[in-house]
Amino acid sequence: PFQLLEIIRKEDVVLRAVLTTHHHWDHARGNEELARLCPGLRVYGADERIGALTHKVTHDQELTFGAIRVRCLFTPCHTSGHMCYFMWEDGSPDAPALFSGDTLFVGGCGKFFEGTAEQMYANLTQILGALPKETKVFCGHECTVRNLKFALKVEPENEIVKKKLAWAKQRDDEDLPTVPSTLQEEFLYNPFLRVTEEPLQKFTGKTDPVEVLRALRTEKDNFKKPKEQPNPQAMLAFDWGLFSPFLEKK
Repeated sequence: PFQLLEIIRKEDVVLRAVLTTHHHWDHARGNEELARLCPGLRVYGADERIGALTHKVTHDQELTFGAIRVRCLFTPCHTSGHMCYFMWEDGSPDAPALFSGDTLFVGGCGKFFEGTAEQMYANLTQILGALPKETKVFCGHECTVRNLKFALKVEPENEIVKKKLAWAKQRDDEDLPTVPSTLQEEFLYNPFLRVTEEPLQKFTGKTDPVEVLRALRTEKDNFKKPKEQPNPQAMLAFDWGLFSPFLEKK
């Protein structure tokens, strides 16, 4: 929360509200501290497990913050109380934005911790997938490279996946974000949005879109990152005994 408060101070604005997608600590752990430091702070979310929650929201509920309008989109599966937030300003030339938490990632989707493939299929097709194609997708984590490595395993002939992966690797190397993408782009390389395409059905051996999605998620859960080689300088230091003073004998 202190990093956020420093940004708020630099921007010379006042924090009035927090929109929380779900209760997991890596998305909500700062709420209590922010509420303590900002009296009167409104914390919105759909799950009672969210820390410092003051306003429980429901599907399709609309909120207004100045010129910013927010539509709450209920997407249970990763957690049973997961909410995404679709934002826009009337009359603005800027594209609308989707804050998708752990439901939709660049090139991927969230694990089904508290839900089913049926729920995630509905989330990705009927709810999020139906938003305007120019919508910018701001997801909760930077896991684009790993997601696209899996996408390439699923569709090795997909040139768009290859190009996006090369771009994402370069961004990673330069310590730059890969977020946001656009919804239109996601349909071209995100396997979880491409469940009706022939290569996806061939890869999973399924034709029903929900079954394709279920099989893809199982494959992704078991998808291992290539083992990283140990740092050669670190290995030399071990060989020379440079770490010995810091290592306890058992």
